[in-house]
Amino acid sequence: MTNLQQLSADTAQQFLKIYGRPPRWLVAAPGRVNVIGEHTDYNEGYVLPMAIERYAVMAADRAADGKNIIQIRDTSDVEPTLIDLSAPITPALPKWGNYPRGVVAGCLARGMNPGGLDVLLNSTVPLGSGLSSSAALEVCAATLVEATTGKKIDPVEKAMLCQKAEHEFANVPCGIMDQFVSIMGRQNQLLLIDCRSLKTQLVPMSDASVAVLIINTNVKHDLSSGGYASQRARCETAAKILGVPALRDLTPETLEQAKGKLDEAMFRCARHAVSEIQRTEQAAKEIKNSNWDAAGRLLYASHRSLRDDYQVSCKELDTVVEIAESIGIKGGVYGCRMTGAGFGGCAVALVKTEMVEAISKQIAADYKKKTKIEPTIFVSRPAAGATILKA
Repeated sequence: MTNLQQLSADTAQQFLKIYGRPPRWLVAAPGRVNVIGEHTDYNEGYVLPMAIERYAVMAADRAADGKNIIQIRDTSDVEPTLIDLSAPITPALPKWGNYPRGVVAGCLARGMNPGGLDVLLNSTVPLGSGLSSSAALEVCAATLVEATTGKKIDPVEKAMLCQKAEHEFANVPCGIMDQFVSIMGRQNQLLLIDCRSLKTQLVPMSDASVAVLIINTNVKHDLSSGGYASQRARCETAAKILGVPALRDLTPETLEQAKGKLDEAMFRCARHAVSEIQRTEQAAKEIKNSNWDAAGRLLYASHRSLRDDYQVSCKELDTVVEIAESIGIKGGVYGCRMTGAGFGGCAVALVKTEMVEAISKQIAADYKKKTKIEPTIFVSRPAAGATILKA
């Protein structure tokens, strides 16, 4: 039994316990990890994420009381979310409920009314770790509306609907990557997304001898909101000064020639974005051809660029990458980098499948010794995107 089958069986069981009847619908949507392509999305570049084998699952049935209200309970006993379909939907408490609220509002605007529902949410995507628990929740809610109404939404439109929910209801100015890969991810494939044209390309990662290791540093530094906004503004200003629509339109050479027009901080931000866009395209080719040494080198180069030029790393992330480098290819690690917006969260590594256990143990022990923090480490193959498990 796959862990998704197990998770959905557990969720159905808990639904029965809480609501006193079995669910009529079961849907799931995965979290994601970005293998390479960090802070390139708003520069209209490329990103290369994959869906991971951690999911948000929703079990649902028609509302027992016949009311036009969606009630969403969560297995972790947080305050339930109530969405009254007979009144205009606006952001409200509890805060976590704003993600599904925004999605339901978007679906109603498209003429998709799910009617009153009793829902149970069960998610194994870790919160606040940069693995996109919010997109998994949004996409799961949209998939539930599809299941209950029998109407399908075009995948790109579905991603945009979920992104809009996050912007307008949760007030998070996220890019499009998370929703795209949670919807369009495929087993044993990474997803190369062109953030300008929104075109996607599946990149096969069928070599079973290599796995993706995700190392959660279990720290989150508060610099991120300000740090993210100021770096993004520097990129946009640099593009304006250099007369291009976005940094995507520069090459390392044209940027170097224009260096005198930008201040030091702006130049370094631009250099990261321009070089990272190139690295991401290159990494997609290397992974497709199973050139793991070359792909790993690109991961390390990405981390250095994020640490030195973009300055969004932190000592805990740097520590994980240093440990991975010290283990090296002989010990089974091809490459490692921070993933996500930065200032904490997770690192991602390409590793030899047969050595996963030994590598995980060594990273955990060395990281704890150096930081006094227990990391959370798990392995994933590229997983399938959102799915209706029972309709």
